[in-house]
Parts: sequence; structure tokens; C-alpha cells
Amino acid sequence: MALPGVVLVGARGYGLHHRANVDRLVAAGRCTLTAVLDPALEGPTDGGVPVVADLAAASAHGPVDVVVVAAPIAAHLPLTLAALEAGADVLLEKPPVTTRAALAELLDAERRTGRVVQVGFQSLGSDALGALRDGHVVGAVRSAAAVGTWRRDDAYWQRSAWAGRRRLHGVDVLDGVVTNPLAHAVATALALVGARRAADVARVEVELYRANAIEGDDTSSVRVTTASGREATAALTLCAAEETVPSVRVTGADGTARFDYTLDHVTLPDAPTQHHGRTDLLEDLLDHRRTGTDLLVPLVSTGAFVEVLEAVRATEPVQIDHPFVTWLDEGPARHPVVQDVESFVERAAEELALFSEVDAPWAHATRDDVLHRLTVPTADGTRAEVATVLDGAGTIPTSVPRPYLHPVRTLAGVVVSAHHPPDHDWHCGVGPAIPDVDGTNCWGGRTYVRGEGYVWRDDHGTVTVERETVEGDSHTLELSWRGPDGRPRLHEDRTTATRSLGPGAWELRTTSSFSTPGDDDVLLGGPGSNGRVGAGYGGFTWRLPPCTDVEVRTPTATGESAVHGSVAPWVAWSADVEGRPVTIVLEALGHRDPWFVRFAEYPAIASALAWSTPATVHPGVPLVRAFRAVVADGRQDPEALLSRRPA
Repeated sequence: MALPGVVLVGARGYGLHHRANVDRLVAAGRCTLTAVLDPALEGPTDGGVPVVADLAAASAHGPVDVVVVAAPIAAHLPLTLAALEAGADVLLEKPPVTTRAALAELLDAERRTGRVVQVGFQSLGSDALGALRDGHVVGAVRSAAAVGTWRRDDAYWQRSAWAGRRRLHGVDVLDGVVTNPLAHAVATALALVGARRAADVARVEVELYRANAIEGDDTSSVRVTTASGREATAALTLCAAEETVPSVRVTGADGTARFDYTLDHVTLPDAPTQHHGRTDLLEDLLDHRRTGTDLLVPLVSTGAFVEVLEAVRATEPVQIDHPFVTWLDEGPARHPVVQDVESFVERAAEELALFSEVDAPWAHATRDDVLHRLTVPTADGTRAEVATVLDGAGTIPTSVPRPYLHPVRTLAGVVVSAHHPPDHDWHCGVGPAIPDVDGTNCWGGRTYVRGEGYVWRDDHGTVTVERETVEGDSHTLELSWRGPDGRPRLHEDRTTATRSLGPGAWELRTTSSFSTPGDDDVLLGGPGSNGRVGAGYGGFTWRLPPCTDVEVRTPTATGESAVHGSVAPWVAWSADVEGRPVTIVLEALGHRDPWFVRFAEYPAIASALAWSTPATVHPGVPLVRAFRAVVADGRQDPEALLSRRPA
């Protein structure tokens, strides 16, 4: 009988481990290595094995019976579908996919083609799992608590384009501690309480945090309640002071045990450590092909893990506030350490709790509430939601909790705002933010101090909602801008209204009327008015999502350097967002503050209230700033958009 031919997709990074394993099995006479597929490889061969562009090309070099997919997460679905359609079985690296829908698509492909997918949760090949689940160690398992305290540096997050990303090129990636580096911990805990398929899961709770400047999470807690009432939890971090062996704490009817799943060790109180064997998952797949034995980690058995992924996808990570993070080393070795994270990981495991439930001081569990949803009428008689007014309660203290608009969408559904981006957590969607309100930082982050530069100070304020009114398509907030002591520093009446401008465009109008809370003047400033030349940000600000092919202009200037600091009636931003073109035109109404523009460093447009000198609010004389924004699909002429009339 001919040996099965293996094709390795992804030969670098973690793919090197798979290559070594395949080479071992080739030497043992279990399979042959037909070809390697990896766009990073140059030359016709890799270690004597043909390098090919796709699976079709691989078949010219030999049989394609098994495909090992060790590619970036976003490529898992298309590559696995292609392999199944080509008649191959697949060993798919974890996580298998990032959505429930993608899992269903792969399961359907399995049924249609008659081929199988084994998922590379290597820890589930441990013999210890069977011993623990069968009740031979601690009796019937009641709960399992995964613990992981690892350390990852800047080099780790810079190793690839998808590292630390939640989305890339419009595709969910969801790379974070729960879903990738310590995913085995989560999957093992789920397996120990019998949660394999999606139907085994009754509830998933997650708290996601990040200390690194990434989109994803690096310090998180998870709790899964099964349909039978058992619980699996995970308390995980990549920001520990010292790295330890990850484990799962198992509680059963007759006692407790610690399963060090990377070592296949089981330890009971006052007993010697038990050493268990492990079955390699590629060998298991080859055995399945030869004898029909059940797979250890069939695709359907990862449904419970994908339910956790769905919860991760629906939950945005929260930045860990700077007082609780210490940065060590420099360059690629630079890494954060979260204050006392190891002790809170232990407490969360002991109590089957989330980080906020064990009072971790950096666990900001409050989330934004929706104050209002802004809509416009559409041609078919329905209304399209184009923007959401959030109260900002989910913002950490040093990023200044305040109401803002997010997400803001085009009529085609392209999101054209961003909040809490990894580069500046305090950038919050669309709305006013002011770095210096009579000495209070109502912008977020470090404060710019003349002669000192940017420094951390305990001067962050909040903006609270005192009253809310909705009349038709108009939404009004009465706001109090407060200092660190809670006293009002500034009052604002903010009105936001929307209307349709016909096919592909809609209009946002917003007016802020600032007034003093007492009889003294209030100075509104920022870095520009405090001595930093060209950094006059502060005022109405629009933070955009990642964009490509950006064009920014006014009636008389084009490009970032020319537009930045210029005075003009409007500024236009055209770009591609996840490959879809959009145009935003921001028009100043009744004032001529300079425009603040960034896109080389990060994407944002703003009106600079205090470009080089503070703006003064006098008692009894409100300071008013009004804007009209046109949000459109496609790259369109700004003046033509501004000339449109309401539909």
C-alpha cells in the first residue's frame, strides 16, 4: 500500500515544528512529504522538498492525501476548504476558525466531501485527559480552571502582520491570549468539563484586557458554564513578571488535581506527580485513515471553543491603565508587567471568577451604554442606523470617560470611526475632547507641560451626562466637564442631528455650546497653546479606522503637511477602509479654527480650538462651535457633496 502523501502549508514560524514532525513520520515510514506551500519560501525546493504555489500544483509531485495547515489564522478557512475539496484530510492548526458561521461551513464541507479535519490542540492528545475525565483521579469532574502566566515582548507582537490584530484586511483574526498562545489552556479546561460541541455550552463570559499596544487581548479571564451546569474558567496573561508552566486546576467529587498540560503531568495534593503519555495528532490522523479509529480532536469537537471565540469577537479589550503597568527592557525585548497579575490569576482560578470579581484594580468592568442611535430614512421607506451615541462609561480614567459617537457608518455600512485604538486609547470616535480645561486634562493620556513635554499627571477629568433630549432626528445632551475632584469646570449643550442626502450619502450636524459653571473665565487649551508648535489638537475630533490610499484636502491645499494647520471652510478625507472607498467632508459653520490632520502616524481629522493660544469662555457668553459633516460611500467630489440637498 502506498504511503499517504502530506503537503505542509506554512513552513516558517510554528510551521517549523510541523516540518520536524512530518520529517519524523517520514523517517518512521508512516508518510511521505509531497510538497511545501509557503509564499515566504524562495527557490524551487525547501530541504529537498518541492515548493509549490497551491494544492493543485502539489499534485504534480505526488499524492495529496493529508494537508497540514499551519498558516495565519485568517487563511484557515479558505485553505481548509480547498484541501477538503481536493479530497485531502486536514490537520488544522488552532484556532480552527474565528466564527460560528465559518465552523458550520467547514463542517458542511466535511460532510459533502467525506474527508475529515483534525484540529491541532495538541494538549487534547494527552492520556491524562482520559484519566481525569473518566473519574479515575479526582472522581467526577465538577470544574476546571486554566491558569497561564506567560511573558511576551515587543518582538512577539511584531513577528507578523496579523500578530495582536482583531481584524486584518476585513477578515476576523482575533489574535490574543485566549485564542492563540494560551488557547490550549482554554480548550483543555473545556474538554475536562465535557464541553466539546457548541451545544455543550450554555453561557460564555469574558473580560479582555491589554497592556501592550495591540488590538487584541493579552490579559483576560473567561468563564464557561456548560449545559450540565459545570464550569470551565481561564485566567491568562502574557504580562507576567516571570513565566510559569500553564496548568488546569481540576476539581472533582473526590478531590483536586493540577494538570500541567504542556508536560502531561498530573499532581494531586500530597502525592507524587503522575506522568502520562501523549498521542501526536498527525499520527492519530494517519491512524484514522488506515484503521478508521475515532479522531482525538475532530472539527466538530471544537464547537465549544468557537463559542468562546464568538464571545471574544463580541467583546472589545480594555486598556489596562498606566499606573498598573511597568515596562521592562528595551528594543525588541521590551515587555509590560501588570501589577500583581499572578496573584489575581491565582484568585480567579480558586474562585472560578473573572478578574473584576476578584477586585483586580486594573479590571475596568464597566462598559459603554448606548444613549441614542442616529438614523436616516432610506429609499425603501426604512431607516438606516448611521451612528451610535455612547456614554463613554467603558473608558478607563486616564482616557477621560466622555460621550462620543461610535460606530459611525456610511449608508453601505462601512465603519468610518474608531475608538480606543492601540496607539492612543483616549481617541474616542467622533466628538469634542479638550486637553486643557482650566488645568484639567479632558483629552486623555499624558499632559503636555511647557518646558517638560508630555508627563503623566493626576489631572484627568470626566464628562458626565446631566440631561438628554430627543426630538425627531435631533439628539441633545447637557454635559458637565468635571475635574479630578468631581467639580464642574465647564458646561456644554451638545446637539447632534442627521438627515439623508440621497443615494450613498448622509449629513451629520453637531453644535457644542460651551459655558462657564461660575463667574470666572474658563480657558480651553492644549499642547499648541502650551508651547508645542504644530500640535494644536483639541476640539471637535474625528478618529478614523485604519485607512489606505488616503487623500486629504481643503479648497486650497492638498496633503497632510499642507492641510495641517491651515484655515479653510472645509476639509475632505477620502480613503479606502478595509478595501471600500469612502469620503468624509467636515465643514466648519460660523468659525474658522485651523484644521488638525494626521494620517502618516494615525488617521484623524479635527478642528483645533486652541491651535496656538487658548480659547476663552466668558461668563454669560457661550463659546459655540458647529460643524456639518457629509459621510459618503465612494470617492466623491467634496464640493458636490456639500451642495447636496436633503432627500
